[in-house]
Amino acid sequence: MALSPENVSPSVMGIVNVTPDSFFAAARTEALDQAISRGRQLFDMGCDVVDVGGESTRPGALDVAIDEELARVIPVLSALASFGPVSIDTRKPDVARAAVDAGASVVNDVSGTLIDLAGYLGVGYVAMHSQGTPQTMQVDPHYDDVVAEVLAALEAMAVHARTTGITQLWLDPGIGFGKNREHNLALVAHSGDFVNLARRYDAGVLIGTSRKRFLGALGPELLDVDDRLEASIATEAWALMSGVAMIRVHDAAAALQLRDLISRPLAEVGA
Repeated sequence: MALSPENVSPSVMGIVNVTPDSFFAAARTEALDQAISRGRQLFDMGCDVVDVGGESTRPGALDVAIDEELARVIPVLSALASFGPVSIDTRKPDVARAAVDAGASVVNDVSGTLIDLAGYLGVGYVAMHSQGTPQTMQVDPHYDDVVAEVLAALEAMAVHARTTGITQLWLDPGIGFGKNREHNLALVAHSGDFVNLARRYDAGVLIGTSRKRFLGALGPELLDVDDRLEASIATEAWALMSGVAMIRVHDAAAALQLRDLISRPLAEVGA
């Protein structure tokens, strides 16, 4: 299946973190052979795209030098590109260029700054909203109206993207990137508003809630990252039922089962 925001069935983006410090230890694949094996497994499971990143953007993460990031991701992208669509998760123009040369067909940009480059390269683009950098973004984030402000920022990025000639565009509200628990919950609750915005620009919405910290802070005790699968699936289900085009996940098998169930007509499941 060709990767597109207009796919009838929502897409599942599986994660390959070629890093030693990403926030979910089970998804770290610091060794290149391990990263390639995980990527192939994600495609075999049925993921529509595999997202390869060589720099953690968790809160407090330190920047990775360009040469180091390239050494982490380029061999993996080159090895996986023949198995299906791959995206590069980066904030760096030089890494994005090299990744596209290696076979990446989507730039997944948490900084929202690589729009012109993606248009020039002729690849798909994920425009994500963030406030601050990984070092500062969770230091008392503030909004007067988080939903309205993120909608406005993403609309500006969508307008910009369309002027560059980008044809495959996803808008990502940036769950966990410069937002507190209440901000994140509001953005998830209003997934449908982001879908309506994206449709005006022939784009899709990408949501990434998988295993994130705010999901562990919903009950009386803070849940460790290893105990957030159920909350991840619940928010992903809400997003899919709201019409999002893609979910970015660590737990691909569960997410694919969820996607396939929700995508089937209700009559087929006895409703």
